[in-house]
Amino acid sequence: MYSNKLLNEKKHFTEFEFVLPEPEATNVVELPKKREHRKLRISIMGLGYVGAVSSACFCRLGHEVIGVDPDQQKVAVLNSGKSPIVEEGLDELLSDARSRKRFFATTYTQQAIQETEITLVSICTPSDAEGACDLTYLKQAAEQMGEALRQKQDYHVFVYRSTVPPRTTRDVMIPIIESVSGKKVGEDFGVAFNPEFLRESTAVDDFYHPPKTVIGGYDAASIRAVQRLYAGVSGEVVCTNLEAAEFVKYVDNTWHALKVSFGNEIGRLCKAVGVDSHEVMDIFLKDTKLNISPYYLKPGFAFGGSCLPKDTRGISHLAKSLNLDLPVIEHINDSNQEHIQHAMDMVSELGVKRIGIMGLTFKAGTDDLRESPAIALMKALLECGYDVSFYDPCVQRFTCLDKDPEMNAKLQACHTLFADSLLEDSEALLLTHNAPYTQQMIKQASDDVKIIDLVRVTNSVVAGENYQGICW
Repeated sequence: MYSNKLLNEKKHFTEFEFVLPEPEATNVVELPKKREHRKLRISIMGLGYVGAVSSACFCRLGHEVIGVDPDQQKVAVLNSGKSPIVEEGLDELLSDARSRKRFFATTYTQQAIQETEITLVSICTPSDAEGACDLTYLKQAAEQMGEALRQKQDYHVFVYRSTVPPRTTRDVMIPIIESVSGKKVGEDFGVAFNPEFLRESTAVDDFYHPPKTVIGGYDAASIRAVQRLYAGVSGEVVCTNLEAAEFVKYVDNTWHALKVSFGNEIGRLCKAVGVDSHEVMDIFLKDTKLNISPYYLKPGFAFGGSCLPKDTRGISHLAKSLNLDLPVIEHINDSNQEHIQHAMDMVSELGVKRIGIMGLTFKAGTDDLRESPAIALMKALLECGYDVSFYDPCVQRFTCLDKDPEMNAKLQACHTLFADSLLEDSEALLLTHNAPYTQQMIKQASDDVKIIDLVRVTNSVVAGENYQGICW
């Protein structure tokens, strides 16, 4: 896809200035101010939407950029100082970058990498016929980057930005670069993953004021190289591993799609009952403590209590009474039940008989048992023939646990008054509360006792090899 020579214009690259001018007046974005640190020489593979915007914005930060793309017409447009796409403010930034000799585009790869310290890879990864991520172009680029690296003596860092499934960078791209170059990652070259969060029509502002900058690195040296790129860009920088950085882009986009679908379903429902949907959602969005926050988004066990199950059933029933098909809302409780079944499947894979449940109320610190997922799990275990016991300091000895007298008697017979006794009598523990008593059980349990953590107790406690989490 990419060739291996550089345009004659590359000779101008060594003449680029490192001095960053003060930002000019603009109504597009508040541009970063001058920074006193050494700028980088960057090559960007792929000059599509992300590559073109990033090239211009990095130049504004004072970095020097060689853009590489196989499309000769696109290269010619960029070298004329114009944008190949419609994006507010991009023409001005590209024109400025060209006039200051900080940017040029080429169809040639090898010497572009030879002349730079770090390469950003922004090559498209379309869906194949089955919906999977097509890595064809990305693999071709990795081969060419490996060829260029083979001829280079200096250490180089490759930074992937294309959306890919987790482990693609480590398991697919790094081996290709190593095989073709004959060099070793972590010694001769670095690798990082830096997902982009640019929105069309606001991409320039998004670049300089991102909600977060995520840098996943093969090693610390790779991360440090990418951190230098973003000096002068506002917002929190999150440093992590390659796989987390790869996956967060999928999670972000899926969450955004869920929000759109949820908002649209609420809109249809509001219209059907004669309520202004935008007024409702404007009020909803004012709550940034619970509604728009990290709350409820950390993976764990199923939800329960007096509100969430009941209200999701209620809104689903309302939709059906109005002949509205709202599949996202209608399947929320189905997904919750599937999560309880997932816990059951994990228990069955342990091959044990005696199960202890640490915590029975729907969450720690309350005596509320209404629609507790722990009770639902305990009933399912009893029905499958397991010998089950539970401990919960907030549950009284003869508290009613089920409306059915026979089932209630079975559940009450499972009650253990002392946590130590539960541990002694159990082959496996299910932790449904994150509380001091569950944290203590992880510390006390022998290696013979299997532990399934449903609520991430290990945020506070170090677990052994007998431990596994429901979602981690």
